[in-house]
Amino acid sequence: MCGRTACTLAPDEVSRASVYRNRGGRRRQPRWRDGDADKYRPSYNKSPQSMSPVLLSRRHFDEDAAVDECVLTSMRWGLVPAWFKEKDPSMMQFSTNNCRSESILEKKSYKDPLIKGQRCVILADGFYEWKKQEKDKQPFFIYFPQSQEKTKAQDDPTTSSGNKDNSETMCSKVQASPELTEEEDAQGEWTGWKLLTMAGVFDCWTPPGGGEALYTYSVITVKASPNLQSIHNRMPAILDGEEEVRRWLDFGKVKSLDALKLLESKNILTFHPVSSLVNNSRHNSPECLQPVDPNSKKEPKPTASSRKMASWLKSSAPSKRKEPDTRESKEDKKRKPTGGLQPWLQGVSKKPRTT
Repeated sequence: MCGRTACTLAPDEVSRASVYRNRGGRRRQPRWRDGDADKYRPSYNKSPQSMSPVLLSRRHFDEDAAVDECVLTSMRWGLVPAWFKEKDPSMMQFSTNNCRSESILEKKSYKDPLIKGQRCVILADGFYEWKKQEKDKQPFFIYFPQSQEKTKAQDDPTTSSGNKDNSETMCSKVQASPELTEEEDAQGEWTGWKLLTMAGVFDCWTPPGGGEALYTYSVITVKASPNLQSIHNRMPAILDGEEEVRRWLDFGKVKSLDALKLLESKNILTFHPVSSLVNNSRHNSPECLQPVDPNSKKEPKPTASSRKMASWLKSSAPSKRKEPDTRESKEDKKRKPTGGLQPWLQGVSKKPRTT
């Protein structure tokens, strides 16, 4: 399963970190759909119902766009089917935060969007998972391996890597901005945090009485990879590399059944234990990502990935990040980060907003 994520990059950083190649091999940097950058709020602790950055084909918003052109948008976590008839999404009686790859074609909520080509890539620094123990649960933060030195994987630009009623297809083209274009070339190679790319499906729901369209998504899950099975038996379906990301999003060339073949358990992620602070979604501070040693009070030794965090965020310009607000408790504000990620945590002078 996947019940909590973190995405701490500012909107412009998400765009730079999501550079991709189209069918012709040209590098492109996706722009945010008009107004959506303001809907997204960076967070160390994202829970269902929050807004997350999602990469998808621009064709979903503009029927004249090429299918292999991508755009960034903010979508709410927890898919609301287009056919849902109640006036409030909170009235749904079932959870759609995750959908199992094995049964995605058996449930209408997910089958309909999949068949229509409504595939997306959910972007995140990583996700949290809890390992059951005798008396409690130990949370872990799980993410793509990071390294100090530039590697071949980091050269990968992604992550190493006509409209009808929405009961039949996506919402109206009116929702898209006429300025939704993508830059021909990347604005400098991204050397920061390598974002995790998770496969998902999305839908567009409009209130029965009319109103603003709501775009929502579900994270597709698969059986856990061997190195994660000791933590949990499920994991998000990871798209590893620019070709997998391109094929998943290119619903014009890659049909649904072929796209599903990309959803395999991949033994490519790394992880570290974190504080139980993350158990409460109201806690939104750098300490949520802080490595801890469950069996010792000593600070854990820095890993290659944590050194990577420290390096790029220490050299970045926190002043350029969107000014946040947070609902931190007084107790949270008194705590100070320690351990292997301390240089990175100190480099982020402003905490992200809660969503």
